[in-house]
Amino acid sequence: MEKWNGSLVTEFFLLGLSENHTTQIILFVLFLHIYIATVLGNAFLITVCVCEPRLHTPMYFFLANLSFIDICYSLAVVPNLLNQLIASRRMSFSGCAAQMYTCLFLGGTECVLLAVMAYDRYVAILFPLRYTTIINKSSCNILAGSCWACGCLVALLDTVFTLQLPLCGNNVVDHFFCEVTTFIKMACADAFIAKMLIFYVGIFVLLMPCILTFLSYIHIIFTIFGIHSSEGRYKAFSTCASHLIVVIVFYGTAIFTYMKPVSKDSASLEKMVSVFYTVTPPMMNPIIYSMRNKDVKMALKKVLWRTIQP
Repeated sequence: MEKWNGSLVTEFFLLGLSENHTTQIILFVLFLHIYIATVLGNAFLITVCVCEPRLHTPMYFFLANLSFIDICYSLAVVPNLLNQLIASRRMSFSGCAAQMYTCLFLGGTECVLLAVMAYDRYVAILFPLRYTTIINKSSCNILAGSCWACGCLVALLDTVFTLQLPLCGNNVVDHFFCEVTTFIKMACADAFIAKMLIFYVGIFVLLMPCILTFLSYIHIIFTIFGIHSSEGRYKAFSTCASHLIVVIVFYGTAIFTYMKPVSKDSASLEKMVSVFYTVTPPMMNPIIYSMRNKDVKMALKKVLWRTIQP
């Protein structure tokens, strides 16, 4: 059989989430509502963080970065998913490569950013008197810039190595987006180097930030138990619980996808898991951070009041 390199494949056919027409319509309506809620919710959160001076703090600076990532992530995945459900499942090679890189870039950035946000809460609760000295404007810019740089680097490495694998004429992608692990399964040659690269990149971008995040929260929880005021304990727990919910959902599903051995017999499960780190967290973030945060809710009311006032 003639071997095709990825560069000779002009387009891919994505199998998507379902072949059943009724299911496709239901999924289209569901994901359309999720997409609208994600974009509007994160856009509102960014607007509130920018327009309300009271929220010009490191915590909300990182939160605005997270919301921007979530909007971009949704734009990279969901519109194409909606198109698959009602129209064409075909995607050009360049479009698939761009989607793969963008998803890896934004996903890697978010992994590191969540760890940075945990570090911010760690410093705020354990060293409140030194907080403004340690987490200042300069350090915020450096930390945020480092997150984006890490995401860019790991995405470039994974995308380049994966798209160079020979596909032997196979252009059928058993997924709803151009997922790097799915392309490794499609390869007809030894993909050991690509697999190892993804694994070691996963250790650096997924496992290490996850461990650092949970270590931070262990310290935070022990410190919170030492707070004598019940109101102070509640406020600290409320702030950190929001972040922890996002961390568990995002890291858990992403680690399942990228840190386990690549197998050829779990496509349906991997599609379902992928929904939980590509579609669900971007929608959850603004809901969790705004509904469980009094400062955000008060700021949102002020911004809306100023908007509707004549």
